[in-house]
Amino acid sequence: MRLLIFLVMIFLAGPGSFAQDYDRMRENMVRRQIISRGIDHQPTIQAMQNVERHLFVPRAQQRRAYDDGPMPIGYGQTISQPYIVAYMTQLVNPRPGDRVLEIGAGSGYQAAILGEIVEEVVTIEIIPELGNRAKNLLDNLGYDNIEVIIGDGYFGYPDKAPFDAIVVTAAAEYIPPPLVEQLKDGGKMIIPVGSPFLVQTLMLVEKKGERITTTNLMPVRFVPFTRRD
Repeated sequence: MRLLIFLVMIFLAGPGSFAQDYDRMRENMVRRQIISRGIDHQPTIQAMQNVERHLFVPRAQQRRAYDDGPMPIGYGQTISQPYIVAYMTQLVNPRPGDRVLEIGAGSGYQAAILGEIVEEVVTIEIIPELGNRAKNLLDNLGYDNIEVIIGDGYFGYPDKAPFDAIVVTAAAEYIPPPLVEQLKDGGKMIIPVGSPFLVQTLMLVEKKGERITTTNLMPVRFVPFTRRD
């Protein structure tokens, strides 16, 4: 009887009730997973609040979209834990007017977070099915400042270089030299470095004139940086 009443309440509430629930879940995510762990870059916090993360995961898993962890999105790829997305975004200090390169579009979520803050985002995805899906979703959501490229991210995107920041969302065994070359003077890159399927190190790369500095930040686990044969 209780189950029947519950189902009737859902039917009477209509589809809009679930949208409000996602809003609450997103607010909780930002408060408990992002702000409470030290993220204080206000543009990043606002972007995490604005972007509807549940739209970037498979429909069957949307109710888990705001959980504190990564989620599979198909083709052996994942959408990163919300805190990691916010942490990587804060570290490159994106600003209005910036042009940012992302390697590994995946679901398009990280690109959307960046697109809320900067003037232009170029994101590269090597898996066509994921890249096209991300492109369609970002277009439908109105992100006309995000360009999705299907290709090998190792070589970056020279046509739009140099970039104020580069965000790499797959683990490389070493820092790709073309990406360093495409950083602006004063630019920053965040990249996980290490062996595939093992614990890697999240690294911050900073370019100041001819000087390149790297800082080891924290242990992480990312999917491998995929290359074309």
